[in-house]
Amino acid sequence: MAPIADPDEDLVRRVGQGDPAAIQAMVARKLPRMLALAQRMLGDPVEAEDVAQEAMLRAWRQAPRWQPGKAKFDTWLHRVALNLCYDRLRRRRETPTDAPPDRPDPGPAPDRGLLAAETGRRVDAALARLPDRQREAIVLCHYQELTNIEAAALMEISVEALESLLSRGRRALRTALADLRPGAEGA
Repeated sequence: MAPIADPDEDLVRRVGQGDPAAIQAMVARKLPRMLALAQRMLGDPVEAEDVAQEAMLRAWRQAPRWQPGKAKFDTWLHRVALNLCYDRLRRRRETPTDAPPDRPDPGPAPDRGLLAAETGRRVDAALARLPDRQREAIVLCHYQELTNIEAAALMEISVEALESLLSRGRRALRTALADLRPGAEGA
């Protein structure tokens, strides 16, 4: 199998050597993507920050031992962040609560800004209700902008299996958000 070309190879090498400029560049390049991934997987900005920071800390610690050619560093970093998200999601399921969570007001928002925020919350809520693997596939392909091949490799499934997850996830989102489509105002 041919070694995988990695655009981050030089940066990771320099981070591993303790180059402060490289560390700063890696954080600037990777932290926003890890934060976005964690936010979409967890739906909690505080937890997302914790996950993104932990993923970056692990990247910094791993950099001196990184062996290029086996996988892209970005793919590895996404896997680390996803694993951290799944750890937190598992803990959530294991922690019973006494009171149900507060629900956002489902009524119409008074202006466009609030309407957009409500739509965003509804999309996030619908995304959160998807099965974990469907949500992971949609987040990786649509929000993290990975190709189907990259996302399938990251999820350790075939491209066909990824496309099936995407199809089922999109269908569930369309159903859950059907009233947001143009022409569905009175529905």
